[in-house]
Formats: sequence, C-alpha cells, structure tokens
Amino acid sequence: MIREALIPDAKAIHKLLVTYAKDGMMLPRSLAEIYENIRDFYVFDRDGEVLGTVCLHICWEDLAEVRSLAVSQACAGQGIGRQLVEACLIEARRLGLKRVFALTYKPVFFAKLGFAEIEKSELPHKIWGDCLKCAKFPDCDETALAIAL
Repeated sequence: MIREALIPDAKAIHKLLVTYAKDGMMLPRSLAEIYENIRDFYVFDRDGEVLGTVCLHICWEDLAEVRSLAVSQACAGQGIGRQLVEACLIEARRLGLKRVFALTYKPVFFAKLGFAEIEKSELPHKIWGDCLKCAKFPDCDETALAIAL
C-alpha cells in the first residue's frame, strides 16, 4: 500500500536510494536529508517492509518535482513505481500545483504516465542547485519531462 513516510521509514528509504545512487541512476540523499524532508516522501509498504519510495518536492507556487523514485529491484515491473508517482500527482493536485516535472533516465516510464519531454532550460534556476551536487554537472544526460495538472 502507498502511504506517507514516517520517521521509522527513513533508513529503509535511504537503503533503497543508495542502491540506485551507487549506479549513478539518481543523486545520493544522505540519511540526514531524508529525515529533514520525510514529509515529502511516500513509501510502498507491503507487510511492514518498504519496497519503494518517492519524493514530491515543492519548488515554487505552481511547480513540484517527482524525485528519489526507487523500487526494490526484486519488485521491479510490478507497478509500484507507477503507483508511487500517481500518489505524488494526486497530492500535487490537492495542493493546487499546476505542473510536476521529473529528471530521469527512464523517460518512457514517465511518458506512460502522461509526462511529456521538455527542455531543461524551462526549469527554474532554483532546481539547478541540486544539479550542482551531481558528478555529471554540467553535462547532464537525464531527460526532463513534465505534466500539466
């Protein structure tokens, strides 16, 4: 089931994110960052085990980012990622946001959910603060996609 993350979930979230960050598939998030932003995270919980996570990060009055999407490799292809992103979109609509974006190596996944490719230059400079932490900056090879709500 999808639910808002709780403090006891932070270590399991961190473990999932580290798996993908080691492979260069996403930016690393420290455990401290996860605790500080726990209210932004959702988890997919099956029988008390966190098998997936995602973060809805508010960037501006009308814009948010879906980030830190990770699903246990043992559960890949079961629709958990889709459910997590859909939970973010529901929350974004509830908050009155007009657009949600993602930077990803899996553009087809997001396109199936209604996201369309955009130029990274359309994203506010504030977002690039996170990009400065990336080893690939300024030669980003992720695809930017967005969905209008």
